[in-house]
Amino acid sequence: MKKLIALALAFLTTNLFAQQFTLTSSDLQGQLTNTQVFAGFGCAGENISPQLAWSNAPEGTKSFAITVYDPDAPTGSGWWHWVMFNIPVSVNELTANAGNLESGLAPDGSIQSTTSFGTTGYGGACPPEGDKAHAYIFTVFALSIDKMELESNAPPAMVGYYLNANVIEKASIISYYKR
Repeated sequence: MKKLIALALAFLTTNLFAQQFTLTSSDLQGQLTNTQVFAGFGCAGENISPQLAWSNAPEGTKSFAITVYDPDAPTGSGWWHWVMFNIPVSVNELTANAGNLESGLAPDGSIQSTTSFGTTGYGGACPPEGDKAHAYIFTVFALSIDKMELESNAPPAMVGYYLNANVIEKASIISYYKR
């Protein structure tokens, strides 16, 4: 009986105190800053992707992906600001400006595919002037596959299909921006 109680307590303790898959950033707070705002489309930001770090990846994770999505964009389908996949399982952080293809800061083997701007790499916030504050959802996906067989010209919807078909778990940070 004592062994059964000890096992039950061990099980409950493990599950109650298990670490959850978490995304953090030293650059993101409740509101985006000019650093993360797009440079173009009428916006005059620095267009620098934020530092992102994740911890406690679930068992079975073989790679990661990052997306930034604005569900408030007046398009009927939102706006994809950043789509990066094939991030090796050994990586648990992206430095600031990793979304700039010319910076060389993205992990080896990762692919940054087409955004709603029609370009690859990070495209910062740029809601219509006078519109309500938009939510920018930064998400890391823990995936059950080593590699998605897609190229950098893959549209966000296609990448999203593969992400959702292979996700084990995901974690997000939401920041807002209005101009």
